[in-house]
Amino acid sequence: MSPSPSPSSRVAPLAWLILVVATLSGAAWWWQIGRPVALPDAPTARIACVSYAPFRKPGETPLDPHAFVSPERIDADLKALSERFDCVRTYSQGFGLNAVPAIAQKYGMKVLMGIWLGRDLALNDREVTMGIATAKAYPQVIRGVIVGNEVLLRGEQSPEAIAAYITRVRSALQDVHVPVTYADVWEFWLRYPQMANVVDYITIHILPYWEDDPVPPQDALKHVADVYAQMKAHFSGRAVMIGETGWPSQGRPRREASASLVNEARYLREFLLYAGSVDMPYNVIEAFDQPWKRDQEGTVGGYWGIFDVNAKPKFSMQGPVVEEPNWIAGWFAGVAGAVLFLLSGIWRRGLANTRSRVALILAGFATATSIAWQGRRMLFDCRNQLEWVFSGLLCALALLSAVYLARRIAARLAGAAIQLPDRRVRFLWMFGLAFYDLLLVFDGRYRDFPLGLFWPPAVGFMIAALMESADNCVVPIIEERFMACLLPLLTAVVVAQEIGLNPSTWLWLAVNFATAGAVMIEWRRAARLQTYQPQATHQ
Repeated sequence: MSPSPSPSSRVAPLAWLILVVATLSGAAWWWQIGRPVALPDAPTARIACVSYAPFRKPGETPLDPHAFVSPERIDADLKALSERFDCVRTYSQGFGLNAVPAIAQKYGMKVLMGIWLGRDLALNDREVTMGIATAKAYPQVIRGVIVGNEVLLRGEQSPEAIAAYITRVRSALQDVHVPVTYADVWEFWLRYPQMANVVDYITIHILPYWEDDPVPPQDALKHVADVYAQMKAHFSGRAVMIGETGWPSQGRPRREASASLVNEARYLREFLLYAGSVDMPYNVIEAFDQPWKRDQEGTVGGYWGIFDVNAKPKFSMQGPVVEEPNWIAGWFAGVAGAVLFLLSGIWRRGLANTRSRVALILAGFATATSIAWQGRRMLFDCRNQLEWVFSGLLCALALLSAVYLARRIAARLAGAAIQLPDRRVRFLWMFGLAFYDLLLVFDGRYRDFPLGLFWPPAVGFMIAALMESADNCVVPIIEERFMACLLPLLTAVVVAQEIGLNPSTWLWLAVNFATAGAVMIEWRRAARLQTYQPQATHQ
């Protein structure tokens, strides 16, 4: 009777298929983000009004009460912005921003001047006092005074308290005829309609990406038009302005609402077409990317700007838009990875043959394109040197783990006997994956999915488990078995939280299944072997 084929010989075609698919997927992803995407042209590159905050240098943040922006910085910014914007919106009188109206006047710009309200009553009083003085000094420049921004959303003051501040400002500015308003997300105007009684006009925020039910980019403009029509109908006879609208260029997807450069360009172009057709007052968020917002809102918070932190336009208002002009770097990384993996095994016993070398090349290309994806994410995600060092070390660990696994897989595909991968390495990755899964489940609103980091070891451990022979089979430790059961359950919750509409959650689920699957395969194989051996002994 001929011997039955070993597990490794039976699954070798599957292992080759996984390596080929992983390689082609990495190449295709980088190619895809480098393709020009045709978008509708905006009617003009000029925009009516834009939110202006100058905090774009490393370490600058309005959360620092001692922060100050010099008039020279503001002058340089407004001089540049005046070439594309008729108006700027500010949010505070502090940090030197009370100088904005005087400087805007030099360049023929108008100002939607903000007075910040929060929990600190003393600070609120200073803001109101400074705002009144500034508006009285430059009434011809002030298009409106916005007393409080999303204070109800943050729950920092009651409607009555906000109304009192607004009334105080309106009374003080009656003689200079400067209109006064309050700004908040549109739902909060419906929740507190009495706020309309104390303002000269209603200022609403419509941000399709941040809605409780996120709106995909293809439906975003219709959503804005529907909300605006609803608000006009609800507050019949009152002027309604869109005080904030926009789209982020980077960050985690929310259901079908994907943060990307192409989607930001698409949204703004379509919105400008719409705004021009209905003669609607509006303000776009925002002029410059704001790195400090990433501390509060994750990666996505820092990338709502039309210009980047260096004051360079992120996209044009006409013609196709490319998500990643330097996409070819991903392919170069793949080739470098293929060479590295090949060199790592070229002098090792069992790897000096064509099949093992091809396996190493495929594994190296797939791994490097994946880690290069993570490296690209680091350019947007990392906020400081500590995060750069930590993320870089994790990427190096992923690369070393992938090399370690690829050599064993390549040798096995070439028919050589190998030792099992060290279980401590797999346990480390499983523990890290479980920890991040818990963060996503319980605090995932602002967290990205580090797919490029976890894919290479996940796929490597899965193939290694498939390729194990019966004589190498061992029962996974109880901690691994527990996490193998836990990982898919946690990730299923993440998918459910996004009601199955976020592609990133499904890819994350696949990472968890691949990692857990490696343990499940070994567990099942060991159980079958233990069942078979006593029977064979009895016979």
